[in-house]
Amino acid sequence: MSKPAANENSILIDRFGRRVDYLRISITDRCDFRCIYCMAENMTFLPRAQILTLEEIFTLASAFTGLGVSKIRVTGGEPLVRKGAVSLLRKLGGLPGLRNLVLTTNGSQLESTANALREAGVRRLNISLDTLQEDKFRQLTRVGDLQQVLRGIEAARRAGFERLKINAVILKNRNHQEVGDLLRFAVDRGLDISFIEEMPLGLVSAHDRAEAYYSSDAIKQDLEQQFTLLASPEQTGGPSRYYRVVGSDTRVGFISPHSNNFCATCNRVRLTVEGRLLLCLGNEHSVDLKRILRANPGDVQILRQAIVAAMRIKPERHEFDLREQPVILRHMNVTGG
Repeated sequence: MSKPAANENSILIDRFGRRVDYLRISITDRCDFRCIYCMAENMTFLPRAQILTLEEIFTLASAFTGLGVSKIRVTGGEPLVRKGAVSLLRKLGGLPGLRNLVLTTNGSQLESTANALREAGVRRLNISLDTLQEDKFRQLTRVGDLQQVLRGIEAARRAGFERLKINAVILKNRNHQEVGDLLRFAVDRGLDISFIEEMPLGLVSAHDRAEAYYSSDAIKQDLEQQFTLLASPEQTGGPSRYYRVVGSDTRVGFISPHSNNFCATCNRVRLTVEGRLLLCLGNEHSVDLKRILRANPGDVQILRQAIVAAMRIKPERHEFDLREQPVILRHMNVTGG
């Protein structure tokens, strides 16, 4: 039975009784890569006036932490290509009640920014890395330089973050043969890694998503040819199911939007680069917080009331179907990964 939403002075609870304490913020739709599962090759990016200013992002983040959000993940596009990103992270890191500030990045800028990010208060990094083969890396990212990313990962290791995690989107006959190599890469460097089933967001022309689908169960079976995995009860606030690699400190996560729906425990919402509060990755239920913010400058109470009211339209689950064209036409770079 549905439960009422919280009032404006309490924590955020949706009508299914799930507490929302995790906010993902996309600070830019721009990226220096063009990954085939994330965006079109010739993307049209949003005009500056249409996206949130850094000051607006901070105001909205403050409103959320005032409502009990304790974890913020900053994403893009590639967040580090936005001018002022590190300064914003430093401000976010000082928010009262925020216990965990995390960044998701493609790693291209880490060689020069890793130390500054750590000093700004970022505790953990998620770094996208789908292959260790240079030619394949260029195919998957269209423009990326694998060695630049690997140097960035080493810079992040030296900077001393609490945890570093590799995110690998696995596509059949593109990179599924490399899951063992990717896990070995993580184990040898003391990193965590999550293997991700492709999210069907936006129209892509580089591959057929149904044909490229490779399930988490298949990945796990492949890994168990080389490694011993033990189920772990650990949680990081996200959708991963974790296993420990015996003989190492590495955790292996599986994010399985198709084969193992994780919506029942969903604790997160997304703030898009345009200022929409997106209540579900796989649905279009949203509230235009940018409009409310700009119409009521300085009125935090109205903003908080709008956020609390939005919990009433958070859907129970997504309904991804790889056999059909996506009903979600926005690309991942606009949504915030």
